[in-house]
Amino acid sequence: MQLYVDSANLTEIRHAASLGFISGVTTNPSLLAKEDPSLDIKTLILDIHKSVGGHTSVEVVSTDTDGMLREADEILSWFPEATIKIPFIPAGLAAVRALERQDVPTNVTLLFTPNQALIAANAGATYVSLFLGRLDDISTDGLQAVRDTVEIWDMHELESFIIAASIRTPIHVLECAKAGAHIATVPYKVLMQSMKHPLTDAGLAAFLADNEKMNAAKASLA
Repeated sequence: MQLYVDSANLTEIRHAASLGFISGVTTNPSLLAKEDPSLDIKTLILDIHKSVGGHTSVEVVSTDTDGMLREADEILSWFPEATIKIPFIPAGLAAVRALERQDVPTNVTLLFTPNQALIAANAGATYVSLFLGRLDDISTDGLQAVRDTVEIWDMHELESFIIAASIRTPIHVLECAKAGAHIATVPYKVLMQSMKHPLTDAGLAAFLADNEKMNAAKASLA
């Protein structure tokens, strides 16, 4: 399972990318709105892509098909490598089909059920993003939605990539990997939490302390 960072914060993204395990970035209007309003959005998105390479999703904000397609054309004019992120609404499905015919990769977002994911895949989505954390927020099993979607994909050999989105905890990352999601897009904070373990820290501290003792003993013999 590949790991993307779900963020529009360039400092976070650059740090995550420097660690060598991030394959892409997903953004959305809410994430972009958290950043400095004086920043030029085009420049920010291009800097994000330069920092990571690979996949970068850029979301449209129109709610009609023609508007989405115009936005997609505008985004691609300054960022040809973009994956166009489309909301799961009827007009969005029509836009996905039109972009698929142009060989433009799309990421259908705001999916909450396997049925929605299946419909998006049939419309030609390159990626389908299931929001499990938001399902958990309303006392619904988000991980089961991911498991069911993966089961459908395995049975029918569908080609769209399943993105586990709205990740809230390191346990979500683990369970999505076990379920068979192709990608998890994860907030920076959760990525950093996923790397931590007290035994790793304690073990490293012990190794370094023992190395100091060994060097001190050698020095005393010199």
